[in-house]
Amino acid sequence: MLSSWGTGLSIDELDLFGAHGGHKSVIHVLPDEVEHCQSILYSMLPRASTSKEIDAGLLSIISYPAFAVEDLNLVNVTKSEIISKLQGRYGCCRFLRDGYKTPREDPSRLHYDPAELKLFENIECEWPVFWTYLLIDGVFNEDKIQVQEYREALEGILIREKNGIVLMPELYAVPPEKVDEEYENPHSVDRVPVGKLPHLWGQSLYVLSCLLAEGFLAAGEIDPLNRRFSTGFKPDVVVQVTVLAESNQVKNLLQEHGINVQSIADIHPLRVQPARILSNLYTMLGRNKNMKLSGRPHRHIGVLGTSKLYVIRNQIFAFTPQFTDQHHFYLALDNQMIVEMLKTELAYLTSCWRMTGRPTLTFPITHTMLVDDGTDIHPAVLATIRKLEDGYFGGTILLIFFFFIHLCYQDRENVLHLPKDAHGDLDCRKLVEQLKECPTLHDQADILYILLILKGADWDTELDGQYGVTVHCLLNELYRKAGLNQEWGLIRYISGMLKKRVEVLAEACTDLLSHHKQLTVGLPPEPREKIITTPLPPEELTDLIYEASGQDISIAVLTQEIIMYLAMYVRSQPSLFVEMLRLRIGLIIQVMATELARSLKCSGEEASESLMNLSPFDMKNLLHHILSGKEFGVERSLRPVDSSSSSPAISIHEMGHSGATKTERSGITKLKSEMKQVRVFSQTYLTPSSPTSTSPTGSSGDTSWGDRKGQWLRRRRLDGAINRVPVGFYEKVWKILQKCHGLSIDGYVLPSSTTREMTPCEIKFAVHVESVLNHVPQPEYRQLLVEAILVLTFLSDIEVNSIGGIIHVDRIVHMANDLFLQELKSFGATGSILEKDVATGICHFFYDSAPSGAYGTMTYLTKAIIIYLHDFLPSTGCAMQ
Repeated sequence: MLSSWGTGLSIDELDLFGAHGGHKSVIHVLPDEVEHCQSILYSMLPRASTSKEIDAGLLSIISYPAFAVEDLNLVNVTKSEIISKLQGRYGCCRFLRDGYKTPREDPSRLHYDPAELKLFENIECEWPVFWTYLLIDGVFNEDKIQVQEYREALEGILIREKNGIVLMPELYAVPPEKVDEEYENPHSVDRVPVGKLPHLWGQSLYVLSCLLAEGFLAAGEIDPLNRRFSTGFKPDVVVQVTVLAESNQVKNLLQEHGINVQSIADIHPLRVQPARILSNLYTMLGRNKNMKLSGRPHRHIGVLGTSKLYVIRNQIFAFTPQFTDQHHFYLALDNQMIVEMLKTELAYLTSCWRMTGRPTLTFPITHTMLVDDGTDIHPAVLATIRKLEDGYFGGTILLIFFFFIHLCYQDRENVLHLPKDAHGDLDCRKLVEQLKECPTLHDQADILYILLILKGADWDTELDGQYGVTVHCLLNELYRKAGLNQEWGLIRYISGMLKKRVEVLAEACTDLLSHHKQLTVGLPPEPREKIITTPLPPEELTDLIYEASGQDISIAVLTQEIIMYLAMYVRSQPSLFVEMLRLRIGLIIQVMATELARSLKCSGEEASESLMNLSPFDMKNLLHHILSGKEFGVERSLRPVDSSSSSPAISIHEMGHSGATKTERSGITKLKSEMKQVRVFSQTYLTPSSPTSTSPTGSSGDTSWGDRKGQWLRRRRLDGAINRVPVGFYEKVWKILQKCHGLSIDGYVLPSSTTREMTPCEIKFAVHVESVLNHVPQPEYRQLLVEAILVLTFLSDIEVNSIGGIIHVDRIVHMANDLFLQELKSFGATGSILEKDVATGICHFFYDSAPSGAYGTMTYLTKAIIIYLHDFLPSTGCAMQ
C-alpha cells in the first residue's frame, strides 16, 4: 500500500522474461486497485495506524525515498505532527509510548501488556536516524534553513572516534537513575547512546545526507524519477467521452435532436462490451492447470480500468463503465441516477488518472434511456448530452467524440383471497392460476413471494401449460416489467426475492472501512445489529445483510444501496464524514423514514412506503441532506406520477435561515460558572441555536417555539443515527477519564484503564468510546449523553486531581431532565409539554430544546454536573451565573 503508486504503475505491463517473454509472462496491474491503495494511505495520514496516532517512520513515506504522497498539505501536516509530538534533543522517538530499550522495559518478554504502555510515556528512546530523513527532505525541498538546522543537530549527537571517524548511534536512552526526573520534566535529562554503534541504516543515510548537503550528489541522482519535484503539480486531465447509440432506433431519435452519433454496430471491428466481461477476462490471467493455479479472483473493474482500449487476440475492445450495466442491479434503470454517477465518475477520472494518454469513457445511450412510450430520449439524458457537447461537465474538461415495504403473505391473505386445499394449506396450483388474474404487478409479486417461500425458486409453475416456467423465471419477468414502469418499491421488493447484490458491494464496504468508518447493518441493539469492521467476501457480506434485515427483504436491498451511496460520498466528499466512526445503516434508514413522516405529515407506514418508492437518485439525495447536517424539507411533488405508482412523488429541497438572527445561527453561547469561568461552546453539530427566552416555552424576537417545534429533537435524532460527535470529542473524553475511574453509559462502563493502553488521538480509542455509546438504541438519547459528556469534559481543565469513581452519565442526564421539568412546572406548564419518552424517561420537550441559552440543555446539564460532583469541585462552590 505504502508504495502502491510507485510500484503498481511501474510494474504494469512488465514482461518477467524481458525480450524472451510473451503475452503470458506480462504483469497486468488494475489501475483502480492502485488508486484504492493510494486512497487508503491518504485516509490514514497523519496517523500511522488505528493504534498509532503518529510514527516517525512515515518520514520515509511522505519524503525520501518513497515520495508516495502528492498532497503537499498532507505531507506538511504529517511532518509537523512528527516534529511536534516525537522530536526530542537527540532525534525522534519512533512513536508515543515506545518501550524499546527503555529502562522500564522487560527484555525477557516478547510483548507488552496493554496496561503497562503508560510506563514508557515521556521516556521513549530517541533515534538520530530520523534527523537524517529530515535533512534529506530539506535538500529535496531546497529548504536551506531546515538543512542547516538538522546538520547542526546531528553534529551535536554523533560519536567521534579517536581516528576522527564519525559514527551514528542507534538510539539515545534515559539513564535508569534519572527515569523519574525525565518523566516529570520531559527532555530535561541528558541521555546516553544505546544499541548498535554504528547503526548501519542511520550511518548510510548520514553519509548520503552529507553528500547531498555539500553538493557532491544531486537530488536527481538518488531519485531518477524526479518524483519529489513533481509533487503537488498535476496537469489538467482532459477526459474523452465517446457517446454511442445502442441501436439504430436510438441513433435516429438522437439525430432528431441534432445529435449525430454512431451506433455500436457502426464502429465494427472495434467491439464494445460491459465491464463485467472485462472482469471475467482478468480471471483468466495466471490460470494454469498443470501448476494447479486457479488464476485471478473475480474483481470489479472500476472506471479507471474501463477508460482505456484493450487489444485482445488482435481485436480492439472498449468497455462501458459499471454504472451503466443493468445486468446485476437496478440503479442503472434510473436515468437521473445514471447522470449523477456519470458526473461522479468523470470527476474521479480527472483527479485520479495517472497513466499516459487521455482517459476514454464509453457512454452508451440505451433503450432504457427513452421515455415510457419509447418515442423520445429521456429529458435528463438529453440534457446531459447537451452539456457534454459544451466540453465542460460537473467541473471536468471533456473532449466529446460524442423505501420499509415487505408484504408477508400472512398480512395479505384477506386482500388476495389466497386459495387453500382440503387440509387448510395453501393450494399452490390454484395460486398460479390466480397469478394471471392479478390486477397489479404488486399483487403478482406477493403471490410469487408466497410460492418462493413455500416451493423455492426452481419450482415449475407450469403456467399456461408450459413446462420450465419456474418461480425464478417469473420473478425475472416481473422485475423487467417493474423496471420499465420504474416502480422502485416493487423493484426493490423483487430484487430482495431474487437475492440481487450490488455488483460493487464488497468494494464499497472496503472503501468505507479503509477510510476508518466501521459499518453496522440492521437495527440496534446487538446481536440483531451486525457490526462490520473488516472487509468481507461479497457472498458473506450479502448473507450478513439479509440476516440482519430479518424477514424484510426490501430493507436488505436498500441497505446495499445505502452502503454504495456512502462509499461514493466518502470518496468524493470525505468532509461529510468528519468525526463519524461508525455508520449505522439501520438507524439511517429509520431516520430517513422518520423525516418523510414528519415532512409529509403522514403515518409511519405511509412514510416507509414512500421511502421505498423513492428513485435511486432521490434516495441518494435524501441521504446527502442527512449527512450534510443542513436543514432540508420534503414535500409532495407537483410533477405527474404514473397511476400505477403506490406512493406520491416527492421533492427534497434545502431550507434557508429566514427568520433566524445571526446570533441564533451561530450556535455559540457562553455558559458561565465558578469552575475557572469555563466557556462552553455549542459545537458545529448543534447549530443553529435557539434564542434565549424569558421562559422555556417563551420566545425572543420574531421566532416562537411553535415555529421551531421538533427542530432540535430532529437534529439530535439525525446526528445520533449517523454517530456524529463534536470535533475533538474523543481526546476530551480521554482527559476526563484520567480524573475518574470511568464513565458509565446505559449500564456499560468506559474504564479509566483505557488511557494507560491508548493515547488520546488513537483511532482505536475513539472506536472503544463509540462501542460503549452505541449500546444506546435511541439516537436522540445517545446525543444527550454525548452533550453531557461534552460538558463533563470541561472539568479536565480545573485544578482537581479527582472527580470521583465511576461517573454515571445517565444519572446526570436524568438529573438535568428533572431540573428542566421543575422549571417548566414553575412556569405553570401542564399537559403534553410535560410528556416523557416511555423508553428513556426523558421529557420530549427537553429533547427538543436547543443546547445553548438560559434554558438550553447544556445549562441544565451543567447544573446537574455541579450537584452530582459537588464534593469534588473547588471549595469555593460553583453557582450558575
